[in-house]
Amino acid sequence: MLLNQNTNNNYTARQLKLPLEIEKLIDISDPVYTFFEVMDHIDLSGYFVEKGYKTGRPRCDEQKLLKVILFAFMENGVCSLRKIEKLCHNDIRYMYLLDEMKAPTFATFGNFIRNKLTASIEQIFTDINTYIFTKDHVDLQHTYIDGTKIEANAIGYVSELLAMYKEETGIDENSFVSGCGHRKSIQQKQYQELEGYLKRLKTYVHHIEICGNERNSYSKTDQDATFMRLKRDYMGNDQLLPAYNLQAAICDEYIAVIDVKPYASDMECFVPLMEKFSRTYGHYPKYPVADAGYGSYNNYLYCEEHGMEKYMKFTMYKKETTDKKYHENPYRAVNFSKDADGNLICPNGQKFLFKRRQHVKYNKYGRTEELYECESYEGCPHKQECCPRACKNRTIRMNEELTAIHQEVLKNLESIHGALLRMNRSIQSEGTFGVLKWDRSYKRLFRRGEKNVILELTLISCGFNLYKYHNKKQRQMKVA
Repeated sequence: MLLNQNTNNNYTARQLKLPLEIEKLIDISDPVYTFFEVMDHIDLSGYFVEKGYKTGRPRCDEQKLLKVILFAFMENGVCSLRKIEKLCHNDIRYMYLLDEMKAPTFATFGNFIRNKLTASIEQIFTDINTYIFTKDHVDLQHTYIDGTKIEANAIGYVSELLAMYKEETGIDENSFVSGCGHRKSIQQKQYQELEGYLKRLKTYVHHIEICGNERNSYSKTDQDATFMRLKRDYMGNDQLLPAYNLQAAICDEYIAVIDVKPYASDMECFVPLMEKFSRTYGHYPKYPVADAGYGSYNNYLYCEEHGMEKYMKFTMYKKETTDKKYHENPYRAVNFSKDADGNLICPNGQKFLFKRRQHVKYNKYGRTEELYECESYEGCPHKQECCPRACKNRTIRMNEELTAIHQEVLKNLESIHGALLRMNRSIQSEGTFGVLKWDRSYKRLFRRGEKNVILELTLISCGFNLYKYHNKKQRQMKVA
């Protein structure tokens, strides 16, 4: 007698058992709880308004999409969209963030970032900072500024002349010949040569319009990027590459303001950065601390206009403070003595007479400098030390106001307060770029165009500040 054996292979010896509450699986010190603390205190409803679509598939909750993206940037720095999609399928914390919503595809994340976040991400960044800075009592009066180069994912007269030539010669373009066996007339050759000139001039004008007055180059694949010499590129050699000048203002280790400009020089980036700081927080920082790349006459006067103290080094600051021989050199114009009439007197006792006053090129504040010329250098025993290459009387250029500003900067930076600020700047601002570029391997942009680059960097800054806040909380808990 055969017995019926009912078998069922749809089972496994090890079955997954999960608690009803997902948060019980997540460690209490996980960053996701800090993330929820911050995001729960931010009103996102104003950024994402439901439009009431009546057809098509149900749309993803945009607030949940934003939280998933920000948490991915918080944990990983730069995170690919495909990796975020994979995390939504496999990581229980991302499932917790989605809150029973189906895991979106990478294309959904991409469309959301491109269409929704481009206009609102900077304000969202400000809202995140407002909460964090309030909770952590961040000092916005002291800001540490630094910049780094980051590689990008980088006429009318000739027209009239051509028309006049055509009218005078009566030439017909339909009669033009080309190819082997055809001989061009002298009129056709000249006309086509003029056409070539016109085409090239239009190309040059187009290039100049893209570059503008403050740049001398641009990348064809990203016209907002400028060719700059990077300290070290991914190919391991020294060359000009299309890049952006990334600027950051750091307050108590947090990124307060992030900005990018297509200028190779940091000096041109200081004013836009401070203006953005003022628009964001409603005031200028009292103590902007920066290296010698920012110390220009324009920037010092800008600080005076807006009530900021001068704590930016100038170009010769290091030599001025560390090289005693240079500082005390009697042949430097700033070390010349003066007579009763205020004339400069060189070590040989010769007067330097005022010659003329001239404007400094590219100066936006109308800065001028004074030119002085020595009375006579004939038979001067100090010529070899004073001006060995001069074949005529020595001339010097001076600006009393700039010299006084440099003395004020030296006094500020060499004080105890200034020394502490200089030390903090090297730790906080350069440390921030160290984390981004080396710890999180962010050395090249992924998006093109200044607007999209700002979007990318602001997302990274959101993640950086969120994770910094989490780490500070954990350290405080251990101390307590």
